[in-house]
Amino acid sequence: MNVVSARMMADSVATGLADENETENEDKEREKRLFRKTKEQAASDLTETLGFYERKAKYKERKSNVSDLSLVRFISAELTRGYFLEHNEAKYTERREKVYTCLRIPKELEKLMMFGFFLCLDVFLYVFTLLPLRVLLALVRLLTLPCCGLSGSRILQPAQVCDVLKGVIMILCYFMMHYVDYSMMYHMIRGQSVIKLYIIYNMLEVADRLFSSFGQDILDALYWTATEPKERKRAHIGVIPHFFMAVLYVFMHAILIMVQATTLNVAFNSHNKSLLTIMMSNNFVEIKGSVFKKFEKNNLFQMSNSDIKERFTNYILLLIVCLRNMEQFSWNPDHLWVLFPDVCMVIASEIAVDVVKHAFITKFNDITADVYSEYRASLAFDLVSSRQKNAYTDYSDSVSRRMGFIPLPLALVLIRVVTSSVKIQGSLSIVCVVLFYLGMITLKVLNSIVLLGKSCKYVKEANMEEKLFQNPPSAAPSRASSRAHRTKHTREPAGEPEEEGLSASVTTQPSRSDECPAPQLPTSQSDQFLTTPDESEEKSLIQDDTELKHRAPNKDLLEIDRFTICGNRID
Repeated sequence: MNVVSARMMADSVATGLADENETENEDKEREKRLFRKTKEQAASDLTETLGFYERKAKYKERKSNVSDLSLVRFISAELTRGYFLEHNEAKYTERREKVYTCLRIPKELEKLMMFGFFLCLDVFLYVFTLLPLRVLLALVRLLTLPCCGLSGSRILQPAQVCDVLKGVIMILCYFMMHYVDYSMMYHMIRGQSVIKLYIIYNMLEVADRLFSSFGQDILDALYWTATEPKERKRAHIGVIPHFFMAVLYVFMHAILIMVQATTLNVAFNSHNKSLLTIMMSNNFVEIKGSVFKKFEKNNLFQMSNSDIKERFTNYILLLIVCLRNMEQFSWNPDHLWVLFPDVCMVIASEIAVDVVKHAFITKFNDITADVYSEYRASLAFDLVSSRQKNAYTDYSDSVSRRMGFIPLPLALVLIRVVTSSVKIQGSLSIVCVVLFYLGMITLKVLNSIVLLGKSCKYVKEANMEEKLFQNPPSAAPSRASSRAHRTKHTREPAGEPEEEGLSASVTTQPSRSDECPAPQLPTSQSDQFLTTPDESEEKSLIQDDTELKHRAPNKDLLEIDRFTICGNRID
């Protein structure tokens, strides 16, 4: 009985547990259905309002982006952003080379300026030292020629004729300069206003360049007219108008230089130094007129020669100013220290203007600093070639043609100022003058020796030795020479002059060879000296062929005469 009751209780408990499990399962199923129904309802509601929820999501995203663009974040980005220069290596390398070139320009330019300065000094000292001696030797030969009995030969060699002409021109112009009153000129210029003096000084600079450009042509015409072979004696009359023209030129140019020196003297003696400041600022105006133009290497060579000549002329003008001021103060050495700051200021401004001008010209025109060594070699070539036996010109005339520096007017003004400032009285003064003259000769000889050695070095470095043995290019012959050439071929030659008799001459002159081959232009590799264009230049030359027909051909540096930079077309 107990067993049956226990079993019934167990069955009832099991049944209750089963009922509870079923109830729980039903509840779970009911919850699942309810959750599924709720989810489906929510999905249907989201589908109906899709645009609203998208706009809401975009707004939240935009709001988060705006919060990211804060001022702190911007500053942080600016402080931490980076870049890589090696991605444009060629550009930055080119810029660095341009900076190095600008830094090298002062050194290379001053080397050229120093060499050119001593060239001008050598030519200038030649007028005071060797030219008088050469004139005396020519006169001695002229006086002793009847005793030697050299009939049928030249009375004087061409070089001696040119020396005598230079000496006579100097003597005539010196006596003509005595009629020019320096004191009256000084007070007349001092009475003008500052603006007038500034305009006058600018006009004098322009006139000096024009005189220098045209003056050497007048002198060359005189030398060639006096020495060219002539058929008839009546043809020698043509020398007279050329001679008077040369005398007039030297005298007028000397007057111009004296007025220029007087204007500079007035600027030094002005109380407020305003005129001196204006004249110095005029040098900086030159930068504006030169830097922003297109320059080729040949044009830059002409400008460099012009700067050398201008700097040497300014030094001589400063010397004249110092001599005149020292004379007014009875040669008191203390007054020299008063002038010293102004002199240094003028020289420093001239050097600074030249350096800045050449630095920016080379930068804007992509010209390397090595070009100045080529310019120096070209000037050295003139000096070395003038020492050859077959030289066709004197070295002083070669420098005059190359740089436009004509020493005769400048030397004439200096002689006039020195003779009026220094009084020679007594035997001691004469001894001092003789010693000073011997010192100038010594300086001239030493300067020539050093320049010749340096010039040979520069010519070898530029590989220009073979040009020394080539015939110089000749210009078109004149009517007289062509007439003589035709006559020579139509009739039998009368015989060579007796050159053996010239060995008794006082000086040894180079013999003129009539059997020289026709002059040819140089054909060596060194003749491409500053004339070989780059590939880009060749393309531009092909494109602008019609325009270049009216342009002068690109010349070798050795063929460039004086600084006629105003006559050359510079784009």
